[in-house]
Amino acid sequence: MCRALDHLPITCLERAKELKTRFGNFLQKQELNIMGHSKKSNKLTLEDRQKWSQSFHELLLHKEGLCAFTAFLSSEYSEENIAFYLACEDYTNTKSSSKLCSKARKIYEEFICSDAPKEVNLDHETKTITLNNMEQPTLSCFNLAQSKIYTLMEKDCYPRFLKSTDYQELITQHLG
Repeated sequence: MCRALDHLPITCLERAKELKTRFGNFLQKQELNIMGHSKKSNKLTLEDRQKWSQSFHELLLHKEGLCAFTAFLSSEYSEENIAFYLACEDYTNTKSSSKLCSKARKIYEEFICSDAPKEVNLDHETKTITLNNMEQPTLSCFNLAQSKIYTLMEKDCYPRFLKSTDYQELITQHLG
């Protein structure tokens, strides 16, 4: 075991191993389609994987890319960001206006309100605007908050994902 990990409790090390296993399992499930958000593809090519390094948007469009990124965020204990983004995507695709209010409340309580179980990092002003939007929920009531989280992931998490050994292994795995 490397010296830098010696001080960590065994539960942390077990969690890291579990996440690495989950990451591998995510990539092997071709049929996995998270919330209908991803492109359908039979084979992931090296070209597809290389596109992920050129565009965060492109990464999220591919189910394998989305799964790999989600697993990476889980390993960093920040999976709430992608969960919130995907919940907002699902919300904007809501066809029934009668479901808007309950879905909006659920998203707000799960991700935005203080002490939310999966609270995302939003500034006070964005939280206030979103809360005001909740008085009369529309399909766009989470747009500002979703945009802030998307930018956070694109500018902060995405570059770290591209530098991660797991992503590098994905690229080289296709070559080998």
